[in-house]
Amino acid sequence: MKLKALLLALSLVSVTTFAQKVKYSKEEKKEMNQYLFNEGFNTASQKKISTIILKDNNEHQGYAKSWVKQKGQILSITIEDADTGKSIKFDAKDIAEMYLYATETEKSMKAAKFISNMRNYSTKKYGKSTTDDAIPFENQTVSLKNKKESKSFLMQVINPEFNEKISIYYDPFAKETAGFGFAGAPAFGGGVIKSYYVRKGDKVMWLHKDDFEDNYDFLFGDNAEFMKKYPKDSVEWDYFSFLVYKYTEMSNG
Repeated sequence: MKLKALLLALSLVSVTTFAQKVKYSKEEKKEMNQYLFNEGFNTASQKKISTIILKDNNEHQGYAKSWVKQKGQILSITIEDADTGKSIKFDAKDIAEMYLYATETEKSMKAAKFISNMRNYSTKKYGKSTTDDAIPFENQTVSLKNKKESKSFLMQVINPEFNEKISIYYDPFAKETAGFGFAGAPAFGGGVIKSYYVRKGDKVMWLHKDDFEDNYDFLFGDNAEFMKKYPKDSVEWDYFSFLVYKYTEMSNG
């Protein structure tokens, strides 16, 4: 009897779990597969004027000359002042926000990478690889990969158009899923970025695709309508940028 009761309980749990899954149409999946984050960049143009806004609200403009990084994140930056021509070094801990421009060389490399994978044509926007817009950075105190001592870094915001609730920051050391293809031809599949830095409220963390499900409730669980439409057992990491966008839209109501 005990065995029968156990099997019945497991069966009910299985049915309940299955019933909670949401099925999406081809059109919905196509929309969910759209990659809405901006391209991440690792260099700064020395030919265009960068803008640095300090925590004391003083603003400095100049040409980016060098920087110190840890795991790709900026600890300090040195600019040549646009007015005086003098070199000035700023520590990340003193900066509130910063705006740089990508180099033409890196933009060309990003464009070539875009073209090299057929998946990009249906999920990404080519213009984000070749943008002439200023690239926004914010000061955040974070533990790199959730392992190191927390420090202040200047981190590139890659969802500036929809970061009212959740901010996503570029991880320069992020790996991507592998695609497949033939020599000399664009690859198919792959190209999904595996990690980002994420801020929600006062918490900033490194989020890897393997930890997505464990953090799903923290990210989206305070919006019941969203959770009903996009429960964590029905979506994938590949949809992350869409989910952040949709959560923001539904939370702003």
